[in-house]
Amino acid sequence: MSKFALCIEDEACWGCKTCEVACAQEFGFENKFLSVIEKGPMPGTDMADYVYHVNVCRHCDDPPCAEVCPEEAISKRDDGIVILDYDKCTGCQGCIEACPYDAIEFNETKQLALKCNLCHHRVDQGLIPACADNVCLGHCVYFGDPASIENQIEEKRKKRQTL
Repeated sequence: MSKFALCIEDEACWGCKTCEVACAQEFGFENKFLSVIEKGPMPGTDMADYVYHVNVCRHCDDPPCAEVCPEEAISKRDDGIVILDYDKCTGCQGCIEACPYDAIEFNETKQLALKCNLCHHRVDQGLIPACADNVCLGHCVYFGDPASIENQIEEKRKKRQTL
């Protein structure tokens, strides 16, 4: 079975937040699986000094969130996608504390932990996650084979360095 990864080329992100909007359209605006964090600019600098980082579940090889879940609501599929089963989640928030990337949110209304499931319902139909479905204006959201993605990103970095 193929392994999947979602990779964000942060240095190419310009903070348009279309990935956030695509995710919200897919799952409803009350759910938050992905966020664009902006830092800067420092006083006296311009917009070019902003730095953006897309915070989303990294679908870890050995997910610490799954290890701490007392209900076994979080599992890793053979294709590398880490799934949170909302029907099993009791809202204990242990996974939130265990996540080293701060990529799991707590929905107060639903009393559930929420995390990116890599749009597995789309992937299972041969599609790609909503955030990676050619919506990113900076072309910095990648989905697919991890090795292939790293090669694509490296080629883009080389091109930028020659400019």
